[in-house]
Amino acid sequence: MHKALLISTCAAEGLLRNQAAYVLATADWETNHTFEPVREAYWVPNAESWRKKNLRYYPWYGRGFVQLTWERNYKLAGAKIGVDLIANPDAAMVPENAARIAVVGMREGWFTGKKLSDFITLKLSNFKAARAIINGTDKAVAIAALAKKYDAELKVAGYGETVAAPTPSPASSTPPARPVPAKSPIAAVVAVLAAIGAAIYAFLKLKGILP
Repeated sequence: MHKALLISTCAAEGLLRNQAAYVLATADWETNHTFEPVREAYWVPNAESWRKKNLRYYPWYGRGFVQLTWERNYKLAGAKIGVDLIANPDAAMVPENAARIAVVGMREGWFTGKKLSDFITLKLSNFKAARAIINGTDKAVAIAALAKKYDAELKVAGYGETVAAPTPSPASSTPPARPVPAKSPIAAVVAVLAAIGAAIYAFLKLKGILP
């Protein structure tokens, strides 16, 4: 399971918490709740033969946490993440590559022309309509419910939060503390000698030597 990888990739790419939640929801659904990169039609017997026979965009069929398809999209994604996906389409199955394809692709709108910020911003979380980023309205309600769950989980986990140093209020009426002057070296020596003398006097008095 690569849920943590997706979260860290979202954070590294600067996604808002609710945007990261929708990426997680999409990956959850598209991978059949495994959070493992998958191949298109992985459930079909003799799947590779079926793909070759039935998919007109073969060998650039769907791979990853979201289904990257068509040669032009493999070329675009490869250029964006710095991997030659034309020479080796299976590189889209490498989890780190798949995570960047999902996150950056959804942020920039590679899949349908719709992107995360069209539906999900600081002030808006239209998780249902956001399905258009990947696949029209298919399973939009179910994925929106997952996104709400992940948004709550990420909030509890503190996704995207930073702790800033407190800034003193300019209206504060508390006067600043007076600086304590440093003691000179001579004064420090005198203080030490006085303490030693007091200790000797107390000792002699205790022994009855002094009245």
